[in-house]
Amino acid sequence: MNTSKSETVKEHPLKPSRRSMPCLAQSQTHPQSLSKHSSFLQPNRVQPQPRPQPLSAGTSTATVDAVSERAKVMETLENNLLKLSNTEYSDPFLDIGKDKDTYTDDSEHGNYDARTDQSLLIQNKLTRQKTEPRTKSSLKTDAMASSGLFFKDGKKRIDYILVYKKSSPQVEKRSTFEKNLRAEGLMLEREPAVTNSDIMFVKIHCPWETLCKYAERMNIRMPFRKKCYYTDWRSKTMGSLQRNMRELKSWLPRNPMKLDKEALPDLEETDCYTAPFSRARIHHFTINNKDSFFSNSTRSRIVHHMLQRTKYEDGKSKMGINRLLNNGTYEAAFPPHEGSHKSRHPIKTHGAQNHRHLLYERWARWGMWYKYQPLDLIRRYFGEKIGLYFAWLGWYTGMLIPAALVGLFVFLYGLFTMDSSQVSKEICEANETVMCPMCERNCTLQKLNESCIYAKVTHLFDNGGTVFFAIFMAIWATVFLEFWKRRRAVLTYDWDLIDWEDEEEELRPQFEAKYSQVERVNPITGKPEPFQPFPDKLSRLMVSVSGIFFMISLVLTAVFAVVVYRLVAMEQFASFKWYFIKKYWQFATSGTGVCINFMIIMSLNVVYEKVAYLLTDLEHPRTESEWENSFALKMFLFQFVNLNSSIFYIAFFLGRFAGRPGKYNKLFNRWRLEECHPSGCLIDLCLQMGVIMVLKQMWNNFMELGYPLLQNWWSRRKMKRGGQLMEHKISLPQWEKDWNLQPMNLHGLMDEYLEMVLQFGFTTIFVAAFPLAPLLALLNNIIEIRLDAYKFVTQWRRPMPARATDIGIWYGILEGIGVLAVITNAFVIAITSDYIPRFVYAYKYGPCTDQGYRQEKCLKGYVNSSLSVFDLSELGMGYSGYCRYRDYRAPPWSSTPYEFTLQFWHVLAARLAFIIVFEHLVFGIKSFIAYLIPDMPKDLCDRMRREKYLVQEMMYEAELEHLQRERKKNGKQYHHEWP
Repeated sequence: MNTSKSETVKEHPLKPSRRSMPCLAQSQTHPQSLSKHSSFLQPNRVQPQPRPQPLSAGTSTATVDAVSERAKVMETLENNLLKLSNTEYSDPFLDIGKDKDTYTDDSEHGNYDARTDQSLLIQNKLTRQKTEPRTKSSLKTDAMASSGLFFKDGKKRIDYILVYKKSSPQVEKRSTFEKNLRAEGLMLEREPAVTNSDIMFVKIHCPWETLCKYAERMNIRMPFRKKCYYTDWRSKTMGSLQRNMRELKSWLPRNPMKLDKEALPDLEETDCYTAPFSRARIHHFTINNKDSFFSNSTRSRIVHHMLQRTKYEDGKSKMGINRLLNNGTYEAAFPPHEGSHKSRHPIKTHGAQNHRHLLYERWARWGMWYKYQPLDLIRRYFGEKIGLYFAWLGWYTGMLIPAALVGLFVFLYGLFTMDSSQVSKEICEANETVMCPMCERNCTLQKLNESCIYAKVTHLFDNGGTVFFAIFMAIWATVFLEFWKRRRAVLTYDWDLIDWEDEEEELRPQFEAKYSQVERVNPITGKPEPFQPFPDKLSRLMVSVSGIFFMISLVLTAVFAVVVYRLVAMEQFASFKWYFIKKYWQFATSGTGVCINFMIIMSLNVVYEKVAYLLTDLEHPRTESEWENSFALKMFLFQFVNLNSSIFYIAFFLGRFAGRPGKYNKLFNRWRLEECHPSGCLIDLCLQMGVIMVLKQMWNNFMELGYPLLQNWWSRRKMKRGGQLMEHKISLPQWEKDWNLQPMNLHGLMDEYLEMVLQFGFTTIFVAAFPLAPLLALLNNIIEIRLDAYKFVTQWRRPMPARATDIGIWYGILEGIGVLAVITNAFVIAITSDYIPRFVYAYKYGPCTDQGYRQEKCLKGYVNSSLSVFDLSELGMGYSGYCRYRDYRAPPWSSTPYEFTLQFWHVLAARLAFIIVFEHLVFGIKSFIAYLIPDMPKDLCDRMRREKYLVQEMMYEAELEHLQRERKKNGKQYHHEWP
């Protein structure tokens, strides 16, 4: 008999006890309930009659008084504890249902169905018609959809999926591994693939007793009572204040960037105190329903922990699913998605069918690009580690808005003052000034006014706002990192990660297997654990450092090869047949050099990844976080040097060692070193940064989304060609749909963080030369957030939900980039830019020497002052007369021809003084701001301290109440004292 949801709610009203009320939201919005009990995922079967359930506190239906009801529930729980006192942990939940096929009593199912109605995803009541009788095809589709999330019996939820090929020769290892998994308490069920007869799926379910055992072993924190932050009087005061604030906000226009909570109530987190789970103290925890007590992400994390530590052969190193994946025993291992991310019915009228569908509609769709991210829902579905990544990415993107606006203002200032610039005017009007040839054989004499366009473009990036913007970006980087600390502290508190690192950091299975024979006592836990001797660690570290230096030297060799190309190409382009290329041969040389450099960068990145992986495995890090930090540091060093080495060359070396006319320095005594353009080297630096930044972001976006889309499309096409699918229009089960998706990359979030950190380097390190970098980064990140969201939700298999307290080593790298940015921007302004030479001329040699600075009027004659004179007859090329070149040297008719003038030494002294003053000033401001901004908000500190106090009080009271009730049940005299 089919029963609609509305009828189910009427027949089984739920009146939870007062003790179970605080964390009821946890079971209401649990993904399991969304998928298992929704109308389109639940197979139609006759529900059995409910049996008596004496163990669950959530089964009480009516109360007269809250206190008496709580006492009644506690008495029931205590009776079961006494009955099971012969067991090891006296756990009333461990022996429920000795039948392994049944893990939940039907009475619990009845109440649970009532309070996990799908309409809870939308708070407002949705008007729906009664369910009409479904056809056989719809019943078959529902059964197939249900089988995608549960075992064949429709009761045991799938927590993990293993995939192997029947033709694989590793049968013995696989059978031993699965046998050991069953011995550990897991339940396995095989299912052949629909589209490939050689593929077999192994569905894994973790029963309640196994979950409890490993949750205690892994120190997983679980809720036990509602949080209380303030005293009664403060609570009343805050309540009235909050009511007044809500009334005030109701008159204000709604923020369009905020998500509509009526459409997304799943963001409301349960607000409970948590403690490490213990089977001996299970009566302390709020357990409304044991199927929803452990979330899906927690269940998958427990199963993954077991898979990592289960042996497949005799031997200390023969363990772990990773080794089985590497040797071909299994093809894949992943937790399943909670269903499809799409639905035939709109979410506004029918609600979300599961959390994946909810994430797609409220987060991953491109139409949500301007909305805040649902971080709590992301964390609940993908785990805290991925949630922190998207929190950091959103924070970084939001902080880029002021930087982008200021950079755009500096660029527009240069654009509007481009025609009125005194320097540009003098260059554009220099019709009689002849410049010396910039190459040996094929370059002709050019007039200075032919560089008019270059001079105007250079003014866009090299103007009066350059110094201000460099100081602003250095301060911005500090503010961004300091406020991220505060944001991270709030998130780690809300997500209950404050004490996680000390409790749950575990050894890598590879480390345990390698150093199992050498043990020492852990000074914190007091238990013996594997230990890596210092000589072994030092030798491995030295090999790793040598590999890093070798790869960096390879990068520098590639940069040197590009430099040689530029020297050879400029002669060829200068004698090109096409007039356009011959005229703008410098631009052609720089442009082709940038493109070749970019191709070398992308090619070497593939090599770097493999080398970094081998070097990190060689070190044998102790924990997963240490492995990730070591690997991330290597990849950052490789790619940072790879991306920025050519930029450093152009910024600080190009044109600095070229020599002078008549005495040029040559590479290998053959190729003349490259000079800067008459308008300066900054235009080459801007071109290099702009091309690499834009091309790299486009390439990364394609590889992140376009490549998985093509692969998934090709796999679907192959299935359709095979003719093994859709003959009877039967949809695939969920595990097979996930198998056809692309796996998350081997290094997790490392690639995502690396891309953003390198972009942060582009945004800050050379921002004085390219003020549009923050704007380009902002536009890219707006796309990046939704692109990553779409990729995680629709194109990738569900990653293993992992926990983390911060972004790891990336924060230290960001701080290092912030320090390096101050130094490089000081050198760019002082050396690469013409800001200091103009400044010295205006105050020392210009027409305003003793009258004060008067903007552009004081720069009159600057171009002529910055150009030296050379006698063309000394070249021996048939020229006569004089030409000009960029330098501060004496003319050929002076007593000391071609020697540096006094103005050169003044400019050099001013450059060094500017670097020292700029660095000390900016570092002082950065340190002062970091001192002013505390790492943690004061109200959060107060809440944490009060929570610790209340947790101790509640644990004391709960234990006292439990022991007193035990005395009373045993017939002993009851006293109001500590027993």
